[in-house]
Amino acid sequence: MSARTRTAWILILSVLFLPACMAQEISFATPNPAPVAETERPAPQLSAAPLLSEAPMALNCPSAILLEAESGQIVFAKNADEKRPVASVNKVMTILLTLEAVDTGRVSIDQEITISPNASGMGGSQVLLDTGEVQTLSVLLKSMIVGSANDAAVAIAECLYGSEELFVQRMNARAAELGMLDTVFTNCTGLPADGQYTTARDVAIMTMQMLLHPLYYEYARIWLDEIDHGDGRLTQLTNTNKLIRLYDGCDGGKTGSTKAAGYCVAATAKRGDMRLIAVVLGAGTSSDRFDDAKAMFDYGFANYRLYPVAQSGTKIRGEIPVLGGDREGLPVELGGDLTLLMLKGDEQRVSLEPNLPESLTAPILAGTRVGSVNVVMDGVVLAEIPVVASQTVEAKGFGSAVRRIWQNWTI
Repeated sequence: MSARTRTAWILILSVLFLPACMAQEISFATPNPAPVAETERPAPQLSAAPLLSEAPMALNCPSAILLEAESGQIVFAKNADEKRPVASVNKVMTILLTLEAVDTGRVSIDQEITISPNASGMGGSQVLLDTGEVQTLSVLLKSMIVGSANDAAVAIAECLYGSEELFVQRMNARAAELGMLDTVFTNCTGLPADGQYTTARDVAIMTMQMLLHPLYYEYARIWLDEIDHGDGRLTQLTNTNKLIRLYDGCDGGKTGSTKAAGYCVAATAKRGDMRLIAVVLGAGTSSDRFDDAKAMFDYGFANYRLYPVAQSGTKIRGEIPVLGGDREGLPVELGGDLTLLMLKGDEQRVSLEPNLPESLTAPILAGTRVGSVNVVMDGVVLAEIPVVASQTVEAKGFGSAVRRIWQNWTI
């Protein structure tokens, strides 16, 4: 591409996209797709590097990570790959597998489950289920999400896979599918067990996946509730995630604590169009973990915003010349969406630079990638957006000539 042509394209793109993006708050989240089986959903991808090399505030915990949930962009991390027990934060995977089973129709949320002796005998956090008691999956899922109930978690595991052992096999398989490279599960509850560990990074990955399920929030936002055992007994449920009540925008998360794990939380909060995930592992006290999570959220919401750079299907002004085609020019458009997490004010420093050919040779099918647009800030390429053909251009020849004659004759 010549310098003059390149300059012209840059000016056209700047006029088309940057003013529109800065003139109003636009969400470039991927449009809601048609429902698909959970196995078809792409695994969440965390950014290769954080925006900051270290946490900008003092944290009480030994391991933490803060990220934006839509893009997977990590803001900062502290010992995010350190392998640690995380207690009941393990249940994020148990919850995820349950939500996926509901989504795929493997189980109904209203299905009744009979509590086994194994489930009712679980120690630690419980909702006090009795052997032989019958509860719906909905009640058990609520008990696990809100009250971190171990007995409910085991009852669900046995319902879905026949035994906790088989369920744990699926937990580890799902972790591998999601790219959780430093995680091993040995039970579905997070109760202390040799050889069971994960990392802040892997907790963030499975939390991102869990948050894709709208059903999760129906339970996670509950602060107080009760469970009716059907025999006159009631068990009170209080959300173990205090941030639900104490932090503006917090609508989900999972806590955990044991002597070995310390105090842990994987929490999420949303303000406007931006959702953050804060993972805190190994804090010394319960208040320390929540204080760390609040400080991380405060920093993220105060300093960053989602900047909509481009939307798939946006037409690029002008056409690329076509050689040997049934038309002289090819209209093109952006072939992907892009939203970036940026420091507030830095969006003014973003520019779009095209990488397009001087000409193309027919035939060219609609949707074919023909170039790209680089998203650049301070000379650094932040991302690349594909540019695709908006329509098909056929090669000149007898066949295309006949089609043109036929089209002209039938008009």
